[in-house]
Amino acid sequence: MSGRFLRAFPCPPDIIRPVDGLLVILAGLAALGGAIQVLRSFGPRFRVGRLLAAAPSVSVAEAIDLARSGGSAYVRIAGRIDSESEFEDAEHRPLVYRRTRYQARINGRWTDFDVSVESVPFEINEGLDHIEVDVTDLDAGLIVVPRETVGVVGDLGDDAPATLARDLPARVVVEQVSSVEHAIVVGVPRRDPEGRVRLSSGLGKPLILSTLEQPESMRILASGSTARPRIAAGLLVIGVALIL
Repeated sequence: MSGRFLRAFPCPPDIIRPVDGLLVILAGLAALGGAIQVLRSFGPRFRVGRLLAAAPSVSVAEAIDLARSGGSAYVRIAGRIDSESEFEDAEHRPLVYRRTRYQARINGRWTDFDVSVESVPFEINEGLDHIEVDVTDLDAGLIVVPRETVGVVGDLGDDAPATLARDLPARVVVEQVSSVEHAIVVGVPRRDPEGRVRLSSGLGKPLILSTLEQPESMRILASGSTARPRIAAGLLVIGVALIL
């Protein structure tokens, strides 16, 4: 009976073709590749954000002991900024570091054509302990709220290079650190030739200094964009899911 029933009502052909597993894996790899490209669009600041989140946190006293014992590690400390030789900005705030970038928008990207840095020696205090920060190592690892003035190259007057068109979009970006702020600093504690312990870059990693809480630091590193990090996260999830 069952055989006659099957002959009378043969099984229909597959309506949906089985999906080729290789194609799914390739799609997952493509999604992961897209996520990597989005993250690379942040430049070196993507690496700074990753290091800021991953560095182990130690006290200032522990960082000093590590340097004096001859150890070498990339660590994060936190404390109050202090200096004996601050300088003032236009609003009479005591500063220890100020970087001014003059930029022009070339081929859709803001590009530095001049950078000036003013700094004085400063340290991070935690209780009775303090450690000096190697200000000469600060570069992409500086994370503060930038102050921007936007216009055109012609607005800069004599400060504008003759090689740039006068109507080209331009801006001045000021990044500064005040001695009244608290900071998170990530680096390698080392003893200098005079025996002082300083926090600097090392082990192939940059010196990082942020005057912001970590979520705000990540927003600054992403240049205020929330869309690109979300796209990257979504592509990573999709890629892993497809491969699995």
